[in-house]
Amino acid sequence: MKPWMMLVFLAAVVLVGCVSGTENRIVVTSPAFKDHAIIPEKYSCAGQDKSPPLEIAVVPEGTKSLAIIVTDPDAPAGEFVHWTAWNIPVTSRIPEGSLPQGAVEGTNDFGSIGYGGPCPPPGSVHKYMFRVYALDTTINLPMGAGKTELEKAMEGHVLAEGKLVGIYSRTA
Repeated sequence: MKPWMMLVFLAAVVLVGCVSGTENRIVVTSPAFKDHAIIPEKYSCAGQDKSPPLEIAVVPEGTKSLAIIVTDPDAPAGEFVHWTAWNIPVTSRIPEGSLPQGAVEGTNDFGSIGYGGPCPPPGSVHKYMFRVYALDTTINLPMGAGKTELEKAMEGHVLAEGKLVGIYSRTA
């Protein structure tokens, strides 16, 4: 095989590997903060405590609904759930502080239904994982269900997922 043919072949293999490796990934971004960047205070317990706007791209064909799980893996007692929501109609944008009609929210680890913003102990820096799931169904759970129930209901129905990571720290 000629050297240039080998290069073309290897490039094709790499390209196919890169493309196929992303087929189950949703792209999740926010106009409020970049991936692995600081979450503005307005979305935290020290601010307005409203959910940040999210933008969702590369949702696979066949998606019937979206789900969101937001957690803090750095919490002192282990993972802390800040938000769960499901039956979100397929959309490319979730506005600040609200969800599209038809969406259902679960109970967070603050003990309330809906979004609870970042609120780490003063002086510590925590990561917040905004995970979005594309589902091939809607979820039959009542408002207020928890993360564990949502994850169990999603089993076998996740077509793709994506993640946006934000960082937050607060002073006393």
